Amino acid sequence: MANNAESAESTYTLRYFNVVGIIETIRLLLLASKANWSEVHPEWPQEKYDQPFGRMPVLIEKSADGNPDFVLTESRTIERYLARKYGFMPTDLKEAARQEQLRDLQADVGILSNEVRLGAGDEAKERLQFLIDRLIEFHTEVLKENGDTGYFLGNKLSYIDMALYGFFSLIFSHPPLSIPTYVQDIKKSITPEIKKVIDNVESHPLLRDHLIGITQLYPLLE
Repeated sequence: MANNAESAESTYTLRYFNVVGIIETIRLLLLASKANWSEVHPEWPQEKYDQPFGRMPVLIEKSADGNPDFVLTESRTIERYLARKYGFMPTDLKEAARQEQLRDLQADVGILSNEVRLGAGDEAKERLQFLIDRLIEFHTEVLKENGDTGYFLGNKLSYIDMALYGFFSLIFSHPPLSIPTYVQDIKKSITPEIKKVIDNVESHPLLRDHLIGITQLYPLLE
């Protein structure tokens, strides 16, 4: 994975599997912040219990001043820490809460979609469709309120732009012959406002090179 060396503040090691997975937003935040970071892929399950909670991702931050390593696990905790540290989270509490609300809705859809993919029944499928509809609706509404710029906040990249892209990367990362029906439905329901966000993230100069490989395998837009 990518590696940048423009921050004298801290260096980071990100532990995860060598897949798109649930950490694409973390990767994008590290890239967009020009952080000095690397990604490692521990042997699994041999190194499972070397991780703080016995699972990944894990972010290890080494400070330039020699302080003890700062270790975080839980993907959305890592995301929000980096987003706040590098200025991608709104400073206004209500705006920040709104972004976190949207991110949590994405996570709910991701968890339920995995249950459906593994064989959950009709009730779970109905609930998933309801959440997908709300996700598209609420994200589009916020984008329209912001002036249809292709960003959720002002006219620049913020946490939720990258989080939405990371969410779609996870949901759409299926081989072409095994794409579930609900994934096809999500692709069909993406609005022009959301498409602009995807385009802005993919064309961002600090993210573009990293994302080329992903979009070649799993294009977010048809």
